[in-house]
Amino acid sequence: MTEYKALRHIPNANLFRQGDVFVLFGELFGRGYANGLIDQARAAGMTILGITVGRRDENGTLRALTAEEHAEAEAKLGGHIVNVPLMAGFDMDAPEGEQNPTEMLSGITLKSWQEDKLDWEKIERCRATGVRRFTESASQVMGEIDKLIPEGANVFFAHTMAGGIPKIKAFLAIANRIYKGRGDRFMSSRALLDSDLGKLILMNFDEVSANTLKYLIDASSSIRERVTAQGGQVRYTAYGYHGTEVLIGGEYKWQTYTNYTQGYAKMRLESIAEAAWKQGIAATVFNCPEIRTNSSDIFVGVELSLFPLLIALKKEAGAEGANAWVQQQWDICQSLLGEGVSLQSILDKLESYLQTDTSAGFRNYEAWPMDNTPELADLMIGTSDEIASLHTDRKALITDHLSALVLEGTGPLMFHGAAEKIAPVLWLNHDIIARQLIELHK
Repeated sequence: MTEYKALRHIPNANLFRQGDVFVLFGELFGRGYANGLIDQARAAGMTILGITVGRRDENGTLRALTAEEHAEAEAKLGGHIVNVPLMAGFDMDAPEGEQNPTEMLSGITLKSWQEDKLDWEKIERCRATGVRRFTESASQVMGEIDKLIPEGANVFFAHTMAGGIPKIKAFLAIANRIYKGRGDRFMSSRALLDSDLGKLILMNFDEVSANTLKYLIDASSSIRERVTAQGGQVRYTAYGYHGTEVLIGGEYKWQTYTNYTQGYAKMRLESIAEAAWKQGIAATVFNCPEIRTNSSDIFVGVELSLFPLLIALKKEAGAEGANAWVQQQWDICQSLLGEGVSLQSILDKLESYLQTDTSAGFRNYEAWPMDNTPELADLMIGTSDEIASLHTDRKALITDHLSALVLEGTGPLMFHGAAEKIAPVLWLNHDIIARQLIELHK
């Protein structure tokens, strides 16, 4: 288990400047955590480079971007993209003439999945094939990026790869029961982890969300050696999640979303950064707060921990002179609620939710990530549904606005925190997010 280390100060180290290079190791698809870092890199005048995961044709074969797709991706990034497919994971990989894991899983049904077995020797051959494909492509990509880094430049590598669920029809129904089900529709997350399907998913999560950081560090070793030999510095960052401190009963306390199946891969990601740090490589995993994104929306209730950020903003504003801006955030959130619903009543509801014995029982850092329970599902999903129903428009939620604030706050914390070279794993909790936002809006 990683030593818990929260970032408690606003870092101000200014390592990166005009002419330095920012490399996004993961493709930009929508608004997410990566945007906050890119905004910082752009403001510093850095050259922005990126990669693509590629696309799959109708036969499932991985290919580079078409000219039109490439232009669109570069416009979205605001920089140059090396057009070599870097799709992580091995769910669509297999040795010549053999089935890939997705094909092996094609017969799984909602009735059979807990008993269905996989041939692990075949799975391992697929994994090795996928790793070889990825690492060879990563080496090729870094060779191209090396040519674009000028002498004397500093380099910032931002790892953003995550995910790894195989595309099989039955999984959506299974996931809906595990992450959204309650009552008769509740399903234990332990049932998934104990099944062959779950074990495969955990393996693929490791490959996509964690091992790709190691592959990046290895593939960029010649860049790192050249840059440092010329007096420059190199930094690596990655996005983690391992619970977040939020205000509960007036104190910042660590809490977490349950069940967070990717948690095992996120801990592996932390260990990769720690191993790199011991070798003198400045790689930091920043464990960021729960937010709403396209990928997190399958996890009903993950957004509940966002609400106490509003209280943290008032607490941290104190004598900072940002009270008007903080009040504006409260007013924006109030405006999203239905007639007669007060924002304070929502916050009171959240405080009650976080204070329940059921919620408190999952604030066990050493046991993370814990399995879900029927009691927690009833409480968490029920609270989430109830609060969503109190909005004027279910497509315009308070948690959308708060998510955007968290993205804004984490960008400079990661950018300057990486420059400062503090530790291999850092938690960005509501206290420092609030303080950073207040600093930005004074």
